[in-house]
Amino acid sequence: MRAVYGGGGGHYAFGPGLMTPAVRMLLWTNVGIFLLTTLVPPAFYWGTSLFGLTPQLVLTRLWLWQPVTYMFLHGGIGHILLNMLVLWMFGTQLERIWGSRFFLRYYFITGVGAGVTTIAAGLLPAAFAEPTYAGVTIGASGAIYGLLVAFALYYPNAPVLMFFLFPVPARYFVMIIGAIAFLSVPRGGGVAHIAHLGGLVVGYLYLRQRRGAAASRFGFGRLGVLADIKYRYLRWRMERLRRRLPALGTDRRRRSGGPRFDVYPGRGGPDHEDRIH
Repeated sequence: MRAVYGGGGGHYAFGPGLMTPAVRMLLWTNVGIFLLTTLVPPAFYWGTSLFGLTPQLVLTRLWLWQPVTYMFLHGGIGHILLNMLVLWMFGTQLERIWGSRFFLRYYFITGVGAGVTTIAAGLLPAAFAEPTYAGVTIGASGAIYGLLVAFALYYPNAPVLMFFLFPVPARYFVMIIGAIAFLSVPRGGGVAHIAHLGGLVVGYLYLRQRRGAAASRFGFGRLGVLADIKYRYLRWRMERLRRRLPALGTDRRRRSGGPRFDVYPGRGGPDHEDRIH
């Protein structure tokens, strides 16, 4: 989803433009591993057994690498094609905002978080827990769902094609897929709905926590309702000041459809970090 800004406002076009470095690295790594495991069938069986996420093996044999490595295995052309398409479309835009270093950190936090959620779900006293505990989970979908919730926080009104058919605002798109994942958990059906839901929740909480930590650094003390009100009031005052000083020209992008949820205030180099508001 590419944001295009003009004098009269912003609109969105299909595709994010040129691929950014971290997205390119992740895409080619996933594609390379997929080709290896597809062209050499024993590699898929061996790789899935050793590097796929099996909660039972993580907890009993301490195969602690699995919550990371499972993200780079895919079970079919449709599986990897959809994940890499979403990575390209939404990840490229987010990497431009965050820089490569924070983008990769967020990607792995949500992916690993989705894996940890899957492990925890396997311990629950529920009907779906036993197949989750002993089964194998593969795919980057947990991290992909994390990217979707991040995009919705930054561009809540950006149109996203639901089922590639009709556009809905990004915020509602994420709510819908989150509800689908939640309601689908008991059914399973060979899809890791728990991992999808875990990536969504971990991504949301992580970005909100960073935004809150930045508010605290700017003098808002401990987080709470009053701190949030003070923070929003100061942002409103700053917006008014910027509108009164058009020569600065710093607010045009935001008023024309830019991100509404900011983890990073200002701009820096591609790897600039710790810029949240």
